[in-house]
Amino acid sequence: MTADTRPGLRVSVVGLAGAGKSTCASLIEEYARDKGLAHTRIKLAAPLYDLQDEVYRRAGAVLREGAQDQVLMEALADAMRRIRPDSLVADFTVRLAGTDADLVVNDDLRDPHVDAPALRGHGFRVLRITCDEEVRRQRLAGRGDPSRADRSTREIDLITPDAVIDNGADLDTYRSAVHTLLGSWL
Repeated sequence: MTADTRPGLRVSVVGLAGAGKSTCASLIEEYARDKGLAHTRIKLAAPLYDLQDEVYRRAGAVLREGAQDQVLMEALADAMRRIRPDSLVADFTVRLAGTDADLVVNDDLRDPHVDAPALRGHGFRVLRITCDEEVRRQRLAGRGDPSRADRSTREIDLITPDAVIDNGADLDTYRSAVHTLLGSWL
């Protein structure tokens, strides 16, 4: 894979479920809006969400919008990677090529072996989000996902971050840390 040399900032937010990755991605988008930058969020797992929805539809079950059946999502990712190890990142790369946004954010990178090197090759910087384990558990309990699993993030520490932000304080402090970091990266 060749490196993508388009201008702009590309950020991949990594961390355990419940650490605040999606909130961070929203704060990055907020920063982009405030600075007048075109922005987009591109999910590596978009094909998995599509498949999850289809599995639930075929099963005749209702899945709340935005919910993650994490056990199912891990099984689907395993199957796709077994068939073609780069299937998720190949799909991501096609969608990435279709944007001319000044700031691109991804908030679901988990694989250190295939996906992380590919995103690095496309110019992504990695921002690791951490938080207190008890806070993380409380957040997960409040999400209402039909199942939870951390297996897909057990190798997250193999993805070397360019920066780490702890999401243990209030939202304004978190926002300030994210916006300050982005300012230094731009």
